[in-house]
Amino acid sequence: MRYRTLGRTGVEVSTLSLGAMNFRSLGRTTQDDATAIVNRAIEAGINLIDTADFYGAGQSEEMVGRAIAGRRDDVVLATKATLPMDDHRNHRGSSRRWLFTALDDSLRRLGVDHVDLYQVHRWDPRTSDEETLSALTDLQRAGKIRYLGSSSFPAYRIVQAQWTAREHHLGRYATEQPNYSLLQRGIEAQVLPVTEEYGMGVLVWSPLSAGWLSGAVRADRETATVRSARMPERFDRSLPANQARLDAVERLVGIADEAGLTLIQLALGFATAHRAVTSAIIGPRTLEHLDSQLAAADLELSEDVLDAIDAVVAPGTDLAPAGENDDTPPALLDPSLRRR
Repeated sequence: MRYRTLGRTGVEVSTLSLGAMNFRSLGRTTQDDATAIVNRAIEAGINLIDTADFYGAGQSEEMVGRAIAGRRDDVVLATKATLPMDDHRNHRGSSRRWLFTALDDSLRRLGVDHVDLYQVHRWDPRTSDEETLSALTDLQRAGKIRYLGSSSFPAYRIVQAQWTAREHHLGRYATEQPNYSLLQRGIEAQVLPVTEEYGMGVLVWSPLSAGWLSGAVRADRETATVRSARMPERFDRSLPANQARLDAVERLVGIADEAGLTLIQLALGFATAHRAVTSAIIGPRTLEHLDSQLAAADLELSEDVLDAIDAVVAPGTDLAPAGENDDTPPALLDPSLRRR
């Protein structure tokens, strides 16, 4: 396993991180499964575990807490808040009122007295950056948070938050967690240059592009995955965007075969090759999934392979529809936000 410094924090983290989104009933991962996955990941050298209150309405945090019991110091523990926890109008967002409650709830579920990284899961347009960063700074000074982070922020919101932190002498976001993969390279255009400018650590999620790069999605077979059953429209081959992704996958499989790699190895090797990326978050549902992804732990792709990838999916290009890119500015998705 390789390690990199998380932005300017001085904390060393593995280039593959363990994401716990599937640790919940929806992912069909039991507590025994979760504990076995966490143990295997730590043994392999992974030292960052990422979860969120939103995953299974707290189920993921509870499973992670049980899995790391007795070995808290072995991991850099990260969680998130902001997405809705239920139908209550104030059980969501980035207000001081909610973040104070949400963090205490997360600490209780995780069974710890602090988290190393607390991330705002999505930009909340209803709440000012000053309100959010002021609350997070107070929680940091109280010892409940070591570092602050953002997730899926558009580039201009990252800049605005950094300006607010400096202007008001508040804690700043030390990390950003964007969507990045062989098929979704849009963050290379603006987000990654901004994170480099501000010395932020970058933890990329969905490096296997929601299963498109797992090897399960091929032109010569029907797609049958947990995610495809839950969101069939994202794999509907009659849609031009999905056909474009499938065409790219077939070409990428050829590149992987020629390099003597699996498609998973190619995808994870690519995700960690960019100089602005600190770590790629993998989200295995089973030990078999984890082992197939750990095979990329020490992988460094050659220049020839990276050039071949660029010829299939150009730098800065997203092959997914805008609605699937969580850092897409809201006004591009909602006409009411761009019309008088």
